[in-house]
Amino acid sequence: MYVCGITPYDATHLGHAATYLAFDLVHRVWLDNGHNVHYVQNVTDVDDPLLERALRDKDDWVVLAMRETALFREDMEALRVLPPQDYVGIVEAIPEIVEVVAKLVADGHAYRVDDAEHPDIYFEHNATGRFGYESNYSEETMLKLFAERGGDPDRPGKKHPLDALLWRMKRDGEPSWPSELGEGRPGWHIECSAIAHNRLGTGFDVQGGGSDLIYPHHEYSAAHAEAQTGQHPFARHYVHAGMIGLDGEKMSKSRGNLVFVSKLRAEKVDPNAVRLALLAGHYREDRPWSQALLDEALARVDKWRRAVALDSAPSGVDTVTRLRDHLGNDLDTPKALAAVDAWADEALAHGGSDRHGPSQIRTAVDALLGVEL
Repeated sequence: MYVCGITPYDATHLGHAATYLAFDLVHRVWLDNGHNVHYVQNVTDVDDPLLERALRDKDDWVVLAMRETALFREDMEALRVLPPQDYVGIVEAIPEIVEVVAKLVADGHAYRVDDAEHPDIYFEHNATGRFGYESNYSEETMLKLFAERGGDPDRPGKKHPLDALLWRMKRDGEPSWPSELGEGRPGWHIECSAIAHNRLGTGFDVQGGGSDLIYPHHEYSAAHAEAQTGQHPFARHYVHAGMIGLDGEKMSKSRGNLVFVSKLRAEKVDPNAVRLALLAGHYREDRPWSQALLDEALARVDKWRRAVALDSAPSGVDTVTRLRDHLGNDLDTPKALAAVDAWADEALAHGGSDRHGPSQIRTAVDALLGVEL
């Protein structure tokens, strides 16, 4: 599984957390089914938003990236997200990205724009003849989203507005690396493409991220890899988590309406409750965050903990089976939580004769839902 990581120019917000919790559930369900999981995640530790934030705050971009990456990892640990096997920064992957771009150029799938000052390298978007199979968006929609999400459809010298940047030649004041392509730095999509392919190959099981990565990021990452290898598909399944909103709007840095995991931690909010609040809705759905949602999750954690603290309770075997079944059905967390609720309600209302029931539920909730009771 490859899940696209953060661009570390600000703290982890609940939109990030919801995405990584979704793929943490995939990780946990696979482990529960006896699989050996190879999970890879990147961190985009050099990119325009990071450089712009460092310039604005008069900060060193390297220090900013390291600081926010460390905070992200602390937040994930607090939320009990199982770490990936490979956690790869773009900065450390520059040589392998250069190698891929050079191959795409040599194979005729990429070209330099006719610009004497900045002869950047671009990918011919339809090099594989399959471009668009993942998102199934129209060209009109693609052009609109490409412009909104880091693309440059109006760049002079490109063969087609949808051709994507592979290698950006050195600009004054920007970090760059010497290479056979000329001194510069990589474009966004080729980074994940190279890192995922070099660690997982082609045809790995899941490419994951937020729903805003369907296009352009995952579409181009797949096209880059498939053009390089001639193999299709890049990933067997493309899985995307919904957006988390606040007051009716998507939670985003540009709107300034972020709820940060680190702030909740500083306020001594139980991370297990934050986790349950985010799991209360289905991972694919756009859904709101609210204090009421958190209050419900806090009450749920308390109820579950009181139930598993009993000396005896109803048997947990059937409940664990239902929990597994619901998570195995497209990670249906609302039904999974409801199954545990039903057991806890019965235990607290009527007790039970099985002294193993509480430990069965405690172990399953920990392993499958990542919630510590």
